[in-house]
Amino acid sequence: QLQALGGGLVQAGGSLRLSCAASGRTFSSYRMAWFRQAPGKEREFVAAISAGGSRVFHTDSVKGRFTISRDNAKNTVYLQMNTLKPEDTAAYYCAAVWDTAAALGTRLFEYTSWGQGTQVTVSS
Repeated sequence: QLQALGGGLVQAGGSLRLSCAASGRTFSSYRMAWFRQAPGKEREFVAAISAGGSRVFHTDSVKGRFTISRDNAKNTVYLQMNTLKPEDTAAYYCAAVWDTAAALGTRLFEYTSWGQGTQVTVSS
């Protein structure tokens, strides 16, 4: 079970940190990712991190502004979001899959567990 927290309303240029806490004792075996969905748009990939945390991948639109990280001792994955833009406004979802692949997946169907969304609204 995944629980995403940390959304809110922020002005453009501001920062937020999202967290996603997972239940269970095998969190360190799961690849984790963040996706987002803006109103009227499809859910899109934001960032992913390998089970051990050594590999990360961010989509181009957030590179240099967002950072995915994880703390396996706390069963939590984070998304630090800096220099937020109005176009970052969306519901943000964390997702998980047992990490057996060499590549970090960016497609929705690759992930088997999803948390509820947390809303991020960036005002201009």
